[in-house]
Amino acid sequence: MAEASSSKAQPATPSSSKAQAATPSTNVDDIDKLLAQEESAFQRDYEVERIMKAFRLNPYAILDLEPGATDTEIKKKYRSLSLFIHPDKASHAQASEAFDRLKKAESELTDKAKRDELDGVYIQARALVLKTLSLPSTISDDDPKVKELQPGLKERIQQQTKELLINEEVRRRTAVKLAMANEGLEAKKKEEEVLQRKRKAEDDKAWEEGREQRVDSWRAFASGKKKKKAKTNVLG
Repeated sequence: MAEASSSKAQPATPSSSKAQAATPSTNVDDIDKLLAQEESAFQRDYEVERIMKAFRLNPYAILDLEPGATDTEIKKKYRSLSLFIHPDKASHAQASEAFDRLKKAESELTDKAKRDELDGVYIQARALVLKTLSLPSTISDDDPKVKELQPGLKERIQQQTKELLINEEVRRRTAVKLAMANEGLEAKKKEEEVLQRKRKAEDDKAWEEGREQRVDSWRAFASGKKKKKAKTNVLG
């Protein structure tokens, strides 16, 4: 009986119970931390992909801002996004390219002339959309007729803005190509003028160098004529 009683498990001491209780809590903390890291990485990847999918000619879309945003709003949003998707923090393969697009968008929107031009495109797009829908240009976005639109007015304006920006970019690139072509023609024309001057200079030089030979030839020819004439007179 003594042996049986001695073989029974000894009750856990308070210290060992405390250690065992602490282990599950530590594991939960580690899991929560891991999940938070994975969620953060997912959000960074999502934001990188959003920027890459955004219409690259529209800096408002890239920064995920509405037209008419203030300088403060633009700078605040740029700072937040640039820190969030910075290539040093984001593991996405296109993080660097997305960061560059973000930076370019912020630069364009902080340029007053470019931002005014872009805002003008939005205003033109809105007017065109409302005209197509036979709605007055002064109608409010809260008007029931606007709210019941499908697709919504915002989506229609974004699409119209995209088309206007594409057309403008096509015109710009065409103008650049035309200017380059004109520059090429002008350069070719100048090159031909240079070649013509060079050929004329070479011809003039050759003419001068052959002057003495021509003089000698003429003298020889003239002398021969005189001798022939003198011989004819003697025979006569």
